[in-house]
Amino acid sequence: MIDVIGLDHLVLRTNKLEAMLVFYRDVLHCPIERSLPLPIGLIQLRAGNALIDIVTLDGDLGRDGGNPPQQNGRNVDHFCLQIASFDEKELLQYLQSHHIKVQPFAERYGAQGYGRSIYIHDPEGNIVELKPVR
Repeated sequence: MIDVIGLDHLVLRTNKLEAMLVFYRDVLHCPIERSLPLPIGLIQLRAGNALIDIVTLDGDLGRDGGNPPQQNGRNVDHFCLQIASFDEKELLQYLQSHHIKVQPFAERYGAQGYGRSIYIHDPEGNIVELKPVR
């Protein structure tokens, strides 16, 4: 039912935006592709065929993730897997048959542009986004 093609994007939460930009943009040479300033607080950097999203803790997305990154706090907001095209209803039924709770499909931006995707949680509570390749 699910055919994973690759990694679409990874979302990192930070309270050290400038240091993160120096590392990913300047050291690793991942150029900024898109920036959504506060109240959203998101910067997306191109990393080959994927994106690295950095969300600031003072933005809407960063606050949704809870406490700041620390020894006992999460730094990764979620990651997105590119999957082969699917029928939304069939995918929902498949996931629910495996007792996986799902959030509603929504239109979201990723490495391949806008498209519909769904959020699920792994057994450790990590958020995994599933998005078909366009």
